[in-house]
Amino acid sequence: MAEAQIGRRNACIVVLGDIGRSPRMQYHAVSLLEENFNVDVVGYVETKPLDVLVNAPKCKIHELSPVPVTNLTPKLKLVFKTFWQTLSLLIALVSIRRPNCLLVQNPPGVPTLIVCYLYCALTRTKFVIDWHNYTYTILALGNVNGEKSGFCRLAKWIERSFGSKANANFCVTKAMQQDLILNWNIGPAVVLYDRPPTQFHPIELAQKHELFMKLSKVYPQFLPKCYLDLKESGVIETTALTQKLINGNVSHKPQRAAIVVSSTSWTPDEDFSILLKALEDYENTATARPKNFPSLLCIITGKGPQKQEYETQIAKLKWSKVSIITPWLEVEDYPLILAAADLGVCLHWSSSGLDLPMKVVDMFGCGLPVCAYNFKCLGELVTHGQNGFIFENQKELADQLIFWFENFPSNPRLLETKERFRKNLHEFQSLRWHGNWKNNALPVFNSFT
Repeated sequence: MAEAQIGRRNACIVVLGDIGRSPRMQYHAVSLLEENFNVDVVGYVETKPLDVLVNAPKCKIHELSPVPVTNLTPKLKLVFKTFWQTLSLLIALVSIRRPNCLLVQNPPGVPTLIVCYLYCALTRTKFVIDWHNYTYTILALGNVNGEKSGFCRLAKWIERSFGSKANANFCVTKAMQQDLILNWNIGPAVVLYDRPPTQFHPIELAQKHELFMKLSKVYPQFLPKCYLDLKESGVIETTALTQKLINGNVSHKPQRAAIVVSSTSWTPDEDFSILLKALEDYENTATARPKNFPSLLCIITGKGPQKQEYETQIAKLKWSKVSIITPWLEVEDYPLILAAADLGVCLHWSSSGLDLPMKVVDMFGCGLPVCAYNFKCLGELVTHGQNGFIFENQKELADQLIFWFENFPSNPRLLETKERFRKNLHEFQSLRWHGNWKNNALPVFNSFT
């Protein structure tokens, strides 16, 4: 095991999941690098991590071996998976530079918290947990006995027992901070809100046009329905939404479609039937009053276990005013599509009710208002009527879509609302990830060096 170099600061970040789809932990790593730490990142590499991590000389990514596919019974599969992850995580930790501190993402807490705590105890490394949610509440989603099942109770005991042994804790909301103190006797945890990194920002219309041109090569929804004689009209490039003139200027198409965007991991804690039913209500309203409502292009991004199931449902829809695509976007295109959209939708509801959706943070960073599904602590991020809308069911979401897009894009009734949203989102964008991290997390990491 390599010893920490004298005068240098080493940190290890453990993600028992896909590093590329763990943005918060990647942002931790980037910030640590910016503050002159050597960083080892341990996790699965199913999706390419951020380029800055892949290319940074001070960052090493240690890829965990995927769990082999087996024909075992479900219970034996679970035992085998736990054993395999424990062994592969131990092997990876033996190969890293000896860190001053080890930061582990929770969930998943099994077997991560046990292995990381034991490693830290043996190597005298400071043990730090970043609480995103609770493992046992996520496990309960797919269990007929819910939180009363034996495995959920075991996971909760592990989280409580090993979580209390951490030298420091971060969490994502004030509500979670209070829950850790009152119900788990853990803390005080430092509240480290998710904030958008600098790549999530508003963009100019010319950049939107370039993105639409790129996407039109794969998705015909971005192609114009008919082509005019471009030379005679002075247009050199055109999409369904924008056009570029000979002089280089870009303008919106008249009667253009509106873009609604939602991102998801396609898991049970996001019920996309709510969005589909709301879009059906919009379709009916827009079909009855076609002059008052634009066509909607709904872009749902992400990967996950329920994606194919919903794609099958979407393929059966025969709508004329609403179309849906489900792309997996390149890393650099995701912030651009958020900035190019007209409204965001978030269906995350949180298994514990104590975490906040990072996708909303990304949308706000791009200046995109959001319709967000309501749950216990959403008010720490979204304020209804101030920076977005909050809904409880499909009818409320449908009403919000109809309100926002009636007489799009120049409904005079919306001018005051849009200006209020713009000001509040601009204020939100003034504090980015690294600035917030430097204020709240860096003092913790510095105390261990």
